[in-house]
Amino acid sequence: MKLSLCMIVKNESATLPKCLNSVRKVVDEMVVLDTGSIDRTPNIAQQLGAKVHHFKWCNDFSAARNAALKYVTGDWILVLDADETLTPAILPQLREVIARDEYLLINLVRHEVGAEQSPYSLVSRLFRNHPDIRFDRPYHALVDDSVSAILTKEPHWQVGYLPGVALLHVGYQKSAIAQNNKYAKAATAMEGFLATHPDDPYVCSKLGALYVQTGKISPGMELLRRGINTAEENYDILYELHYHLGIAYSRLQKSPQAISHYKAAIKLPIYPMLKLGAYNNLGNLLKAAGDFDGAKTAYATTLKIDPTFVVGHYNLAMIFKALGLFTDAIAYYQNAIELNPNYAEAYQNLGVVLLKVGNHQDSLTAFRKAIALHEKHNPEEAKRLRQGLREMELM
Repeated sequence: MKLSLCMIVKNESATLPKCLNSVRKVVDEMVVLDTGSIDRTPNIAQQLGAKVHHFKWCNDFSAARNAALKYVTGDWILVLDADETLTPAILPQLREVIARDEYLLINLVRHEVGAEQSPYSLVSRLFRNHPDIRFDRPYHALVDDSVSAILTKEPHWQVGYLPGVALLHVGYQKSAIAQNNKYAKAATAMEGFLATHPDDPYVCSKLGALYVQTGKISPGMELLRRGINTAEENYDILYELHYHLGIAYSRLQKSPQAISHYKAAIKLPIYPMLKLGAYNNLGNLLKAAGDFDGAKTAYATTLKIDPTFVVGHYNLAMIFKALGLFTDAIAYYQNAIELNPNYAEAYQNLGVVLLKVGNHQDSLTAFRKAIALHEKHNPEEAKRLRQGLREMELM
């Protein structure tokens, strides 16, 4: 089976080499559609072996993605953005699944590297080169609607997913969002689509979440509730709707309602990795309410789902610390540090617990490491911590 990479790009010279290098030995062709770059993006794509085509940008991501599909010649299509990379570990599964006859579309798990909310999402980015598959929606372009229509006419096809992380995505980091003015672009595109599709649960979810994230909490919640009323049994979208309503109610300091929505999200029959954000946020609310046992259960569940979930180790350590179970707390802080050696807060709290158990030397070592890390990103905290240690005559 011939596999083609299909991309649309614009001014992506900083991230494109890493993206293309992650797939160039995996795919049989790389199709890159440039939508008006003024940097070296087209040249970089060509140098790395991609076939580069051009498209006049019209403020519609679906139009651009569908134009790119016209140049693809493979049996299967992998769609990436320039701020994404394919993980090497997923390659055997990927090759195996596209060799099978029954699948039309394969959903991929994407790790949102550095994102403040859910660390994983499921994206429909690997699909057969079927003449009726096309992207819809001007922003957050998807092939899902066209795939659903095909399945109605051609019911022999199946939709599947690959377990394990297939894609790494850095586009939801704060710096990337600010640099590319993503919020404004997204809102403008989705508001136009909502005007003609007022009850679309997907756009209600995405635009509602965006409104909440940018402080427009009331209109955001209205959209999220509307989406719940129209999503029916679309469980992945229902999860997002409940999840973001949980965030909205948390911002309004209405914890009982937030907890209710997180619990509703967790109950939905979706891929467990996608539930990490809800479990983690639920744990935070239960901890704040003094329900340490409930919080411990929520945090422990995140680690059952994903043992490499760094924040899960840290949060569980904080619970053990609050319960006075210092040996367990130390172990989980050390787990978090092993997974993320630059975790300043983990070093800082490890120092506190080590001090409590009388291990002054290792405590001081942990505090010094925390100060060094805070100096880079939070100098005020470094100053406060250093002053506190002097007052305790530890420095």
